[in-house]
Amino acid sequence: MSFKNKISQKIFLPVLVIVGLMLFWEIIVILNDIPAYILPRPSFIIETLIIDWPILYPSMINTIEITLGGFAIATVGGVAIAIVFSLSKTIENALFPIAVIIQVTPIIAISPIILIYANSTETALLICAWLVAFFPVLSNTIFGLTSVETNLVELFKLQNANKIQTLYYLRIPYALPNILSGIRIAGGLSLIGAIVAEFTAGTAGVGSGLAFRILESGYRLNIPRMFAALFLIAIIGITIYLIITYITYLLLRKWHSSYQN
Repeated sequence: MSFKNKISQKIFLPVLVIVGLMLFWEIIVILNDIPAYILPRPSFIIETLIIDWPILYPSMINTIEITLGGFAIATVGGVAIAIVFSLSKTIENALFPIAVIIQVTPIIAISPIILIYANSTETALLICAWLVAFFPVLSNTIFGLTSVETNLVELFKLQNANKIQTLYYLRIPYALPNILSGIRIAGGLSLIGAIVAEFTAGTAGVGSGLAFRILESGYRLNIPRMFAALFLIAIIGITIYLIITYITYLLLRKWHSSYQN
């Protein structure tokens, strides 16, 4: 079965289920005459999204910029640090616990501290998005780089390959599926980090993101706009996931067993 057919099957069924749930939601709200300020109909949410687009669009762009910025730094930094760790066990033993501490500390707890010491709100939001997304890339990459079969490593030693050559020609290609898996996880987590940081910062005005629009809508009891902002956040997350999945397919399709059938 081709990748396109697999993707079609994976997309068709979820879309069908979502459409069914939306229709069920619409019918329940209409039959029970539920007010929009309690639970708006999906059709009314879409209408609100269109009407409030001039307000929601700049906030969506701001959230996307923070998300992609944190994601990019987490990806590059996580892979780079993991490579350094794989070359030196001493450095890994010394610094990896710090990465674990950062990961297990809830971002909602440290984001106010970051907001105090960062040069700007945008920088603080970027740091928060990076902190949440960083560890999966680091841990998955380390696991992939250090899980190479011993026989292959010994073969490279017999060929007098140094550490850099072994890393470039053996460890990185061998670890690529793990690296991409960590990156796929980091894509969604960077969005979560950006949203949580925006909630904590409560930024308004030109630099406001979708999280602020949710807070603002809640204060004003504008529930349809709140759902519209949530809808946009979900779309951003799904889009990031699908893009990374497609990139993974392009990089692995010719040789990895999961894409051969």
